[in-house]
Amino acid sequence: MTEIEIGRGKRARQACTFDDIAIVPSRRTRDPEEVSVSWQIDAYHFDHPVVAAPMDSVMSPESAIAFGRLGGLGVLDLEGLWTRYDDPRPQLAEILRLEGTDATRRLQEIYAEPIKPELIRDRLQQIRDAGVTVAGALSPQRTQEHWRTVVDAGCDLFVIRGTTVSAEHVSSRQEPLNLKRFIYELDVPVIVGGAATYTAALHLMRTGAAGVLVGFGGGAASTTRKALGIHAPMATAVADVAAARRDYLDESGGRYVHVIADGSVGRSGDIVKAVACGADAVMIGAALARATDAPGGGYHWGAEAWHGELPRGERVRVGGDAPLAEVLFGPARTADGTTNLIGALRRAMATTGYSDLKELQRVEVVVSPYAVG
Repeated sequence: MTEIEIGRGKRARQACTFDDIAIVPSRRTRDPEEVSVSWQIDAYHFDHPVVAAPMDSVMSPESAIAFGRLGGLGVLDLEGLWTRYDDPRPQLAEILRLEGTDATRRLQEIYAEPIKPELIRDRLQQIRDAGVTVAGALSPQRTQEHWRTVVDAGCDLFVIRGTTVSAEHVSSRQEPLNLKRFIYELDVPVIVGGAATYTAALHLMRTGAAGVLVGFGGGAASTTRKALGIHAPMATAVADVAAARRDYLDESGGRYVHVIADGSVGRSGDIVKAVACGADAVMIGAALARATDAPGGGYHWGAEAWHGELPRGERVRVGGDAPLAEVLFGPARTADGTTNLIGALRRAMATTGYSDLKELQRVEVVVSPYAVG
């Protein structure tokens, strides 16, 4: 472990982002068509390792269905517009028109509408009726209030997603969510996060979670680093959590917990590097919000952008001129890694000689701090 002296009284561990590393070809190559990019969590199998982030600019019930039919896992934000309004299209249209400093204030007002349990039920049922895997996300703060509605609606995978989630939250004002007891009593697999360190991830794995989200404040629409001074360079974070998975596998006698990189995965090369560092899958927001058929209409924002007291995100313009299917499978019209994400992953695996995602986790990685993109 390399440490840097910040000053006489403080030393810091050196960490790497995805931009700081690159993978290295081996002695073998393969045909891209012979590479498998599928993955499985619990009983649910997916054709590719991209999980669509639970953000209103990325996932609506319709886009979650479309994403599922394209072989991925779409996660609906159960605290978003679709569970606050019977028809949120007017609110979505207004969000696209917001300008300047008014945008954050108006987002706070729009999202102040209460969550309606019957809409949680109806939206999840709509996805279930389409025959795709049903996944919904709640923050830790809302989980105790709405989890029963989510489970009763027939959710296949339950995601507890926050900026950071710990297995040991301390509060003198209210009884915190006991993740271990909660997950043990549920009948559905739970994915929980984010976590950014070995210790935090190991504690989350011990709660019985099926998967751990890795990341903290690194998304395209996040300003957590500016607002709170907190950031987790993703290459190091994923590698640390993958190490926790390895050690927990031994500790538990063979229980495998999936590692899902959640943040700073904006282009196809980032997907490759996330897997190389140990991720089983990636959760993507901005890259999918660029799709012409995404509900954000070319804009992207997350829950941090409308926090009632301390917003730590922004509504950002991401543009894009390709439909969702092209973003995932091409053909790519640009050479910047924003389209044909799965084709690029296949090509990288073929070029380095690996036949599936678990094998790619063993690829040689080098630190290349002067690389661009």
